[in-house]
Amino acid sequence: MMKVIAYNIRVSEKEHLAKANQKKHDITLISDPLSIDTIGYAEGKDAAIIDANDDLSAPILALLAQKGIRFVTTRSSDTGNIDIAAAQMNHIKLANVAGLTNLPDIALQTITNLDNWQHKKCVGNTCVCARMCQRS
Repeated sequence: MMKVIAYNIRVSEKEHLAKANQKKHDITLISDPLSIDTIGYAEGKDAAIIDANDDLSAPILALLAQKGIRFVTTRSSDTGNIDIAAAQMNHIKLANVAGLTNLPDIALQTITNLDNWQHKKCVGNTCVCARMCQRS
């Protein structure tokens, strides 16, 4: 079971994430975006779930790594808000939802990303940076 912090969660996403997760991972859901002010919620977690509006600049990624975050999955296909080189430097593996648009599918792929990491694999188009992911 991975310990996970999910930032910027809208009310409409909570039920879909809970159904997709089926209590496989210990996920803390917060409605606040990821920022310097909310980074403390990542303490002791393995992974973070973010969206396209969260700041994943180099300083934020360094702080996430210090808090113990090893994995970040975004609930969008867009990765423009993520400093991929900084993630790699901080040994944080990345994944996205590869073009999905409806909430149930996004939630399912988000949880699948966590499942894959838990089983030490990253598969298909969801791995943002293949060099950072272990392949099965």
